[in-house]
Amino acid sequence: MFGQNLEVQLSSARTEDTTVVWKSFHDSITLIVLSSEEGTSELRLERLLQMVFGAMVLLVGLEELTNIRNVERLKKELRASYCLIDSFLGDPELIGDLTQCVDCVIPPEGSLLQEALSGFAEATGTVFVSLVVSGRVVAATEGWWRLGMPEAVLLPWLVGSLPPQAARDYPVYLPHGSPTVPHRLLTLTLLPSLELCLLCGPSPPLSQLGAQLLERWWQPLLDPLRACLPLGPRALPEGFPLHTDILGLLLLNLELKRCLFTVQPSGNKEPSPEQRRHLLRNFYTLVTSTYFPPEPGASEKAEDAGHRSQLPRACYLVLGPGMGWQVVALQLGPRQLLLLLSPQSPTHGLRALATHTLHALTPFL
Repeated sequence: MFGQNLEVQLSSARTEDTTVVWKSFHDSITLIVLSSEEGTSELRLERLLQMVFGAMVLLVGLEELTNIRNVERLKKELRASYCLIDSFLGDPELIGDLTQCVDCVIPPEGSLLQEALSGFAEATGTVFVSLVVSGRVVAATEGWWRLGMPEAVLLPWLVGSLPPQAARDYPVYLPHGSPTVPHRLLTLTLLPSLELCLLCGPSPPLSQLGAQLLERWWQPLLDPLRACLPLGPRALPEGFPLHTDILGLLLLNLELKRCLFTVQPSGNKEPSPEQRRHLLRNFYTLVTSTYFPPEPGASEKAEDAGHRSQLPRACYLVLGPGMGWQVVALQLGPRQLLLLLSPQSPTHGLRALATHTLHALTPFL
């Protein structure tokens, strides 16, 4: 506040063991985050604040946050967003909060599910339909994929963070597309942790999406739907040909704003899934802020045309001491691949392994 009076913008500060980042939104709400986690980057905390504000808009609406008439009432209304915000602050299995890309999975029979989804969307007269397993998108209509950020990330995340229910009719605002007029998020549970999500206006009523409609479109696909259940943590179908040295991977398509994230491609080797997630998240932050900066804007493109040819296309780190795990990142066109590898993987073969894995995954994302 002292800086603001002198027209100085201060966005972060550090103490010996804590990083503090704050951000004002619409000259109305200021969010402050403190982290004492070792190696926490400002990029990660800035993106966390963007997601937290997005979650507040999603469930309360922008009008309530920018035109505050009654602070006590707003506090009560914001309680609806606590569960979603808490899921960002814990140890999330998803990574869309950091990458700003939608967490996806690769279903074994994707074309069948996509066909059924399109038919179901037509039958219900809804453009925005998706199939979500544990907060990750299995398949979606073109309309759903056209949703802007951050709602494209927040809606599946919200569904994954809510307690299980057979059906829901949930009012939501779209922080990018419709921040002041609410839509309805309808969810129907097909199997435990596998839900059908529809984003719509006043119609159709939830009662119209009865057993008859679900049986017609989804009963014949019971086996392909069951095959989606293990994809929550795995993201890739059983038997997908990945090198045995790979302990975790993150694939991003920056054009489509979608990502694949798994720390369970191989057995029960060390490190634990929590550690793997932590290592890949930290490496992503390092790579994004240091080696593979986001695409520059049009004005910068002209100035940097010569410089861009010098930007790195790959990097790796050997984590230590005493650990020996390796992380490698590769950028090829709109795709970035980050791998966590076991210590026995030879350093001279990292780039070839990453390139081979990226080519194997490219048809799916």
